[in-house]
Amino acid sequence: MHNLDDLAYVYGKPLSTGDLRSRPEDFKVTELLPFSASGEGEHLLVNLRKTGANTVYVAKQLAKYFKVKPHMVTYAGLKDRNAVTEQFFGVHVPGKKQYDLSDFDCEGVEVLSWQRHNKKLKTGALLGNHFEITLRNVTDIEAIQQRWQKITATGVANYFGEQRFGIDGNNLNGAKQLFAGKRIHDRNKRGFYLSAARSHVFNQMLDARIKNGHFSNPIDGDVFMLSGSRSVFHCDKIDDQIIQRLAEQDIAATLPLWGEGELMSSDQAKQFELAIAEQLSDYCDGLEKFALKQERRAISLYVQAAKMTVDGDNATVSFVLPSGCFATTVLRELLDYTDISVKERENEHSDK
Repeated sequence: MHNLDDLAYVYGKPLSTGDLRSRPEDFKVTELLPFSASGEGEHLLVNLRKTGANTVYVAKQLAKYFKVKPHMVTYAGLKDRNAVTEQFFGVHVPGKKQYDLSDFDCEGVEVLSWQRHNKKLKTGALLGNHFEITLRNVTDIEAIQQRWQKITATGVANYFGEQRFGIDGNNLNGAKQLFAGKRIHDRNKRGFYLSAARSHVFNQMLDARIKNGHFSNPIDGDVFMLSGSRSVFHCDKIDDQIIQRLAEQDIAATLPLWGEGELMSSDQAKQFELAIAEQLSDYCDGLEKFALKQERRAISLYVQAAKMTVDGDNATVSFVLPSGCFATTVLRELLDYTDISVKERENEHSDK
């Protein structure tokens, strides 16, 4: 099983403990789109509030409601089931028909708005996500308040969260079978498995980089990403200007999202990346075999609009993360949490 607990911490493993997701409303997520609906076009942009509802399941229910094929319903990203999430779905419905979704009936789902739009809603088409998370039964409130200040000031490691790897790491197990030659016809499953393998390689490289003392300290040959964009540039030698830009959070060092093609890094950075890739050759060779291309991901994750409020032994944190980043990677640096929803699922399985 892929476990984030095994990966290195930027500030050391937290000693405070607490409960996460004691109830769905303790984990609230609101999608932030980089655009507004145009008011016309072939697509309907539907904003829903989901409580304890799976994204893929809701998409299928929308397809049934609109009497369209499942692939005609799209979403920007998967959202946690054990949460209250405000999420957008796109439905391809050409024509001029006006829709009234007041009779859309799906358990745990409330329709917030709908409007026509001129473009398909694509995967990853998010500005980011706003999180509001309540942590209960915290053992040392003062300690997490201090750690919160560190996190909001200097960021955390940009690990991929447990969700990427599936329940009990099933997506990673699926990747191993895929690379061993098992034929998997379901395109979505294949995509999940490849994504899990790529994320695992990145996490292991980031873990090693932190342990080597190079999370905050750049190395010659690093590739940097401009904050707020996907633009990257290579740097042969680290100078004072790079150090200053890192301190100002204008840029962040990157590691590869593995695939075929040449690494962008050079010198010490490239040697480090190739050494870890050699240790993970089963995954790296598999990703190249399936023709994924080399990309880069920032190793640092900075929270925006950060806030914490305390009520007794409960703490509520709110913050904004860019698209593709995980709230659980922020929370793991804050406290040693127990995900109550996972415990409940494990108990259900043990009772059967």
